[in-house]
Amino acid sequence: MGKVYLVGSGPGDPELVSLKAYRLINEADVILVDRLVLGVKDLISKGKQVIDIGKTSSEHKFSQDAINALLVELSEKYEKVVRLKGGDPYIFGRGGEEATFLREKGVEFEVVPGITSASAVPALFSIPLTYRGVSSSVTIITGHEMEEKEEELDWSALAHLKGTLVILMGVGTLGKNVEKLLKNGMPADTPVAIIEKGFTEDARIVCGTLGNIVEVVEKEEVKPPAVIVIGDVVRIREKLILHSTRKGGEK
Repeated sequence: MGKVYLVGSGPGDPELVSLKAYRLINEADVILVDRLVLGVKDLISKGKQVIDIGKTSSEHKFSQDAINALLVELSEKYEKVVRLKGGDPYIFGRGGEEATFLREKGVEFEVVPGITSASAVPALFSIPLTYRGVSSSVTIITGHEMEEKEEELDWSALAHLKGTLVILMGVGTLGKNVEKLLKNGMPADTPVAIIEKGFTEDARIVCGTLGNIVEVVEKEEVKPPAVIVIGDVVRIREKLILHSTRKGGEK
């Protein structure tokens, strides 16, 4: 039986892939790729066996159960199976679930961390998630509900955070989540930045406040994938933007 590698590909820029991830991509007998690996696909040599298991909010080529079973099946046929995941496997990538399943089935596995888009995408657009005197903590949440929700987020606690709130996969539920934050006491003038398609040529940022960001997003027709940053660190961007080398449009 072979070994499965749960490999984080980072935010989509091939130059931000770790040396270990790059080596495993080249050594793998078969690679299962997510939708959000983006430009990292270019690192996969021609002729390599690749299985596209990418998911969107409206289309799942493979259910999670099917992916779990496929990993086990492939490990019985190949020595090195790479599950190439966007960002970091253990940050909203369901890598923990896959690892648990593999352990239960007696399959050897290894997790290779990747740079999460939660920090990389804001950095690309000159937003430091922490900044002395402004924010000393970061909270990352998912913007959409799980298929089998176990518990509701504590929106009151989130609304009273003094640090930075980052929401992944939150464009589709932006209105609902903003309403919960406002209802629980987060000030309407709290700065918000939404960065669309971070490490692509179509990357852009739209900014507003908690009170108007839903309207801004609708007007600008922002689409996923996007990273949402809420907090005073968004204002720091104005100090840095003249010196930024980031690509993409701005609103």
